[in-house]
Amino acid sequence: MERSCGKQILVLVLVLISTHAEALFSRHMQDFIRAVQQVEDQDPESKPLSVLRSLRKAGGLIDAFIQHFLGDADSGGSDMTSDLSAYISRSVQHRVSEDAAEEGVVLTPDGTTVSLTPLLLGLEAGLLSKSNRSVRGLYQLTLTKDLDQAQRFGSPKNQLLGPDGCWDSVTQPQVFTLLDSPALLTTAQINGGMDGVVLGMEVSDRSRHPLKLSRLLMEYYCHQLDTGGLDSAPRLISRRRRDNFRELVEVSVLSRGGVSSVELQRRLEGRPKMEVREKKQLKAMLRKGVREFVSKFIGCPPIIPRCMWRAEPYRGTPTNLSLPLSFMFIHHTFIPGQPCLTFRQCSQDMRSMQRFHQDDRGWDDIGYSFVAGSDGYIYEGRGWHWQGAHTLGHNSIGYGVSFIGDYTSSLPSQHSMGLVRDQLASCAVSGGHLKANFTLQGHRQVVDTLCPGDAFYDEIRNWEHFGEVKK
Repeated sequence: MERSCGKQILVLVLVLISTHAEALFSRHMQDFIRAVQQVEDQDPESKPLSVLRSLRKAGGLIDAFIQHFLGDADSGGSDMTSDLSAYISRSVQHRVSEDAAEEGVVLTPDGTTVSLTPLLLGLEAGLLSKSNRSVRGLYQLTLTKDLDQAQRFGSPKNQLLGPDGCWDSVTQPQVFTLLDSPALLTTAQINGGMDGVVLGMEVSDRSRHPLKLSRLLMEYYCHQLDTGGLDSAPRLISRRRRDNFRELVEVSVLSRGGVSSVELQRRLEGRPKMEVREKKQLKAMLRKGVREFVSKFIGCPPIIPRCMWRAEPYRGTPTNLSLPLSFMFIHHTFIPGQPCLTFRQCSQDMRSMQRFHQDDRGWDDIGYSFVAGSDGYIYEGRGWHWQGAHTLGHNSIGYGVSFIGDYTSSLPSQHSMGLVRDQLASCAVSGGHLKANFTLQGHRQVVDTLCPGDAFYDEIRNWEHFGEVKK
């Protein structure tokens, strides 16, 4: 599953000297970083900006809109082998096929998927910047570049953002299939866009210019957490993309940048200016899109879908919940007893719990609605709409949220508690899944059990929405 980015890269780059890149590389971020290293090795003195231009040229990112901000890709960078160029092109060029396969995206070690185009464009814009307070074209290149096409052809659904998707394999990923019809921006495009903004702003400070692009990508995407989890992790890692983006960006900038993106596209293509009616429609679409963006990607925690942790199918027919619900019940897993710190370990724990619930207890599925890992992510159990099997006698009126680990005498990480207490709860309310005045309770308050552990129960008694059982 999750793969280390460091040691394997050094060994396999040597192998690639005499083999075909397309045959060896998968659509995993680790493999893309290996390809970047190959580009760097062709000219050991090359700077990150030169490498990015080589990648942009190979990826075909040379339209007038991009060149308006970044210049000609031929103005720097070295040529690369045909095999390597073909791999870069396939990895970078974004499209969604008729059968909902999303291309131009890669799987990262933390279990999320990113589009490479906005990531690379944001990095190049940052390196070109003459000011560490403002990066020319950053939001247009990373998040609003394709709005003109959306305005001309219309969004295929009411939602403007999403969906997420799942890979055919998490060890050798090749095909990424969306879970629903594509909207204006997929989740992978938004992840890549946020990373492009965060890293673009980081490298815009000349004192933080990386010596090697591959090293920057490794440090950002491949950081391994220690026992402190996100509480002791560095600031600039992919697991923190939403937190970092939230701190950097005024969301109103996205609306203004969207309008200017469309106006620039039309001018560069020699098309007439927008009519008043068109501009009003665009602004209305942007207002809706920004609200959706804030709700889904700023207010909500990142959630790993079932198919990414390789969940078995639900056995039978799920019972749909009648929303909004009135309760959130907090659990700990007890077994597994240790916090999970990686996508691989958290996924294994999810499958282990599902097997126990389905095979040993005879339940239809994993019992919990959601599960919090210590890797920075929430894992989807039965989700927002299916009734769970987590709190006997109360499953139809509340969500069951469990934390992986035994919290009898210790607490989950502050970050994982914040994901549930502050983000998952508010996300549930804003999404119409929980009532605004919902009550939060520990499992032990309504069932004869020690769950969620003495230490953790004492902690949640101080959380907002905590309520005693009414007698």
